[in-house]
Amino acid sequence: MNTVYFFILVPMVYIAFAVFIIGMAAQVIRVLKKPKLNASLRIYPEEKPRWFWSIFDSILLPTVWRHNKALWFFLIAFHASFILVFLGHLELITEMKWIQLIKHEIFLGKGFVGLIMSIALLFFLFRRFISPTKELSVPEDYFLLVLLFLTVVFGSEMDWARRWYDYGEMSVDAYRSYLSSIFLLSPKIADVTTSGHSFMLVLHVFFANLFLMFFPFSHLIHSIFAFSLNKIRRG
Repeated sequence: MNTVYFFILVPMVYIAFAVFIIGMAAQVIRVLKKPKLNASLRIYPEEKPRWFWSIFDSILLPTVWRHNKALWFFLIAFHASFILVFLGHLELITEMKWIQLIKHEIFLGKGFVGLIMSIALLFFLFRRFISPTKELSVPEDYFLLVLLFLTVVFGSEMDWARRWYDYGEMSVDAYRSYLSSIFLLSPKIADVTTSGHSFMLVLHVFFANLFLMFFPFSHLIHSIFAFSLNKIRRG
């Protein structure tokens, strides 16, 4: 079991990041090599500055709001929660005083951010079992959502265990020691493999690794180019 834990928490993490970085670089190169469009795709050419409205489209998703307000609500909730979770992971790597301007425990949200992300992902998943989204869905859609849901749930379980059930065997300091050591290329896993809920961390990291490796080759890659695509639409 220790060998499996070590593989998931150390070598697999480095493999996942390597695949992610190489895959993303390959996708960017592929896009840059495509011939430029000669035809104009301006949909709102009269609205200026276009860069501002491109950011507006990318962040606030007005098109989604017009067509499906429930989907818009869960998309905004998911993306806002994702940003907070991302900041929490950054805090585990290093102290950032600008985040600490708002007094809080790591992670932000007292466990409810993970809960919101989980509910949003369930909404995205179950809507794919209902027409007309069902007819437009492919196996990759379900796989990605299940993979991301498992990543979020097992990560959130660790936060819920500490905050809601007083199960504090594994502290934030232990998470920080492990994650910072990974980024400093001197991995130390002793602090996170001796607690009673170390299996949750291992499962969280395992599914996160799979998601990272799959991301560059999935249709979710469109999220990286969201601003560029909206800029084209705006002219």
